[in-house]
Amino acid sequence: MKKRSFIALIAGVFGGLLMALGLCLCLLPEWNAFTQGVIIGCAGLLEALITLFAWRKKEKKMAVHVSWKAVGITAYGIAAFLILGTGMCFIMVWSQLILGIAIGIAGILMLTGMLPMMFGFKKE
Repeated sequence: MKKRSFIALIAGVFGGLLMALGLCLCLLPEWNAFTQGVIIGCAGLLEALITLFAWRKKEKKMAVHVSWKAVGITAYGIAAFLILGTGMCFIMVWSQLILGIAIGIAGILMLTGMLPMMFGFKKE
Protein backbone atom coordinates (compact mmCIF):
# COMPACT_ATOMS: atom_id res chain seq x y z
CA MET A 1 0.00 0.00 0.00
CA LYS A 2 1.31 3.41 -0.90
CA LYS A 3 1.80 5.98 1.82
CA ARG A 4 -0.66 8.42 0.25
CA SER A 5 -3.28 5.66 -0.04
CA PHE A 6 -2.82 4.86 3.65
CA ILE A 7 -3.18 8.52 4.58
CA ALA A 8 -6.35 8.74 2.47
CA LEU A 9 -7.66 5.62 4.23
CA ILE A 10 -7.06 7.14 7.67
CA ALA A 11 -8.65 10.44 6.62
CA GLY A 12 -11.67 8.59 5.19
CA VAL A 13 -12.11 6.63 8.41
CA PHE A 14 -11.93 9.89 10.37
CA GLY A 15 -14.70 11.34 8.19
CA GLY A 16 -16.78 8.21 8.72
CA LEU A 17 -16.29 8.45 12.48
CA LEU A 18 -17.42 12.07 12.45
CA MET A 19 -20.53 11.11 10.51
CA ALA A 20 -21.24 8.26 12.96
CA LEU A 21 -20.80 10.56 15.96
CA GLY A 22 -23.17 13.06 14.37
CA LEU A 23 -25.72 10.29 13.83
CA CYS A 24 -25.45 9.24 17.48
CA LEU A 25 -25.95 12.82 18.62
CA CYS A 26 -29.03 13.14 16.42
CA LEU A 27 -30.66 9.85 17.42
CA LEU A 28 -30.23 9.95 21.18
CA PRO A 29 -32.84 12.34 22.58
CA GLU A 30 -31.38 12.04 26.08
CA TRP A 31 -28.34 13.99 24.95
CA ASN A 32 -30.46 16.85 23.52
CA ALA A 33 -27.81 17.55 20.85
CA PHE A 34 -29.67 17.21 17.53
CA THR A 35 -28.34 20.46 16.03
CA GLN A 36 -24.76 19.70 17.05
CA GLY A 37 -25.16 16.20 15.59
CA VAL A 38 -26.25 17.56 12.22
CA ILE A 39 -23.29 19.94 12.16
CA ILE A 40 -20.77 17.23 13.10
CA GLY A 41 -22.30 14.75 10.64
CA CYS A 42 -22.15 17.27 7.79
CA ALA A 43 -18.55 18.13 8.71
CA GLY A 44 -17.67 14.42 8.53
CA LEU A 45 -19.34 14.08 5.14
CA LEU A 46 -17.50 17.15 3.84
CA GLU A 47 -14.17 15.82 5.15
CA ALA A 48 -14.75 12.45 3.51
CA LEU A 49 -15.61 14.08 0.17
CA ILE A 50 -12.53 16.32 0.30
CA THR A 51 -10.41 13.26 1.06
CA LEU A 52 -11.91 11.41 -1.89
CA PHE A 53 -11.29 14.25 -4.34
CA ALA A 54 -7.75 14.86 -3.04
CA TRP A 55 -6.90 11.15 -3.30
CA ARG A 56 -8.26 10.92 -6.84
CA LYS A 57 -6.19 13.95 -7.84
CA LYS A 58 -3.01 12.55 -6.26
CA GLU A 59 -3.52 9.18 -7.99
CA LYS A 60 -4.19 10.99 -11.29
CA LYS A 61 -7.51 9.19 -11.70
CA MET A 62 -9.79 10.27 -14.51
CA ALA A 63 -13.06 11.98 -13.76
CA VAL A 64 -15.95 9.70 -12.87
CA HIS A 65 -17.93 8.77 -15.97
CA VAL A 66 -21.65 9.04 -15.23
CA SER A 67 -23.79 6.50 -17.06
CA TRP A 68 -27.30 5.18 -16.58
CA LYS A 69 -25.82 1.98 -15.15
CA ALA A 70 -23.87 3.96 -12.53
CA VAL A 71 -26.96 6.01 -11.64
CA GLY A 72 -29.06 2.84 -11.30
CA ILE A 73 -26.48 1.07 -9.13
CA THR A 74 -26.17 4.17 -6.95
CA ALA A 75 -29.94 4.40 -6.51
CA TYR A 76 -30.07 0.68 -5.69
CA GLY A 77 -27.26 1.11 -3.13
CA ILE A 78 -29.03 4.03 -1.47
CA ALA A 79 -32.26 2.02 -1.26
CA ALA A 80 -30.37 -0.95 0.22
CA PHE A 81 -28.71 1.24 2.85
CA LEU A 82 -32.07 2.80 3.73
CA ILE A 83 -33.61 -0.66 4.17
CA LEU A 84 -30.68 -1.72 6.37
CA GLY A 85 -31.05 1.49 8.40
CA THR A 86 -34.79 0.94 8.73
CA GLY A 87 -34.07 -2.48 10.23
CA MET A 88 -31.70 -0.86 12.70
CA CYS A 89 -34.36 1.70 13.62
CA PHE A 90 -36.93 -1.03 14.20
CA ILE A 91 -34.55 -2.64 16.67
CA MET A 92 -33.08 0.41 18.43
CA VAL A 93 -35.92 2.91 18.39
CA TRP A 94 -39.14 0.92 18.21
CA SER A 95 -37.99 -2.26 20.06
CA GLN A 96 -39.22 -4.56 17.28
CA LEU A 97 -36.38 -7.10 17.40
CA ILE A 98 -37.61 -9.85 15.05
CA LEU A 99 -38.99 -7.51 12.39
CA GLY A 100 -35.86 -5.33 12.61
CA ILE A 101 -33.56 -8.31 12.13
CA ALA A 102 -35.57 -9.50 9.13
CA ILE A 103 -35.50 -6.06 7.49
CA GLY A 104 -31.79 -5.66 8.30
CA ILE A 105 -30.95 -9.02 6.73
CA ALA A 106 -32.89 -8.01 3.62
CA GLY A 107 -30.80 -4.83 3.43
CA ILE A 108 -27.56 -6.78 3.87
CA LEU A 109 -28.56 -9.21 1.12
CA MET A 110 -29.37 -6.30 -1.17
CA LEU A 111 -25.95 -4.78 -0.49
CA THR A 112 -24.29 -8.11 -1.18
CA GLY A 113 -26.17 -8.25 -4.48
CA MET A 114 -24.50 -5.02 -5.55
CA LEU A 115 -21.17 -6.79 -6.16
CA PRO A 116 -22.36 -8.73 -9.21
CA MET A 117 -24.06 -5.58 -10.48
CA MET A 118 -20.85 -3.57 -10.31
CA PHE A 119 -18.31 -6.17 -11.40
CA GLY A 120 -20.38 -8.83 -13.17
CA PHE A 121 -19.55 -12.49 -13.44
CA LYS A 122 -16.45 -13.66 -15.23
CA LYS A 123 -16.24 -16.89 -17.21
CA GLU A 124 -13.49 -19.22 -16.15
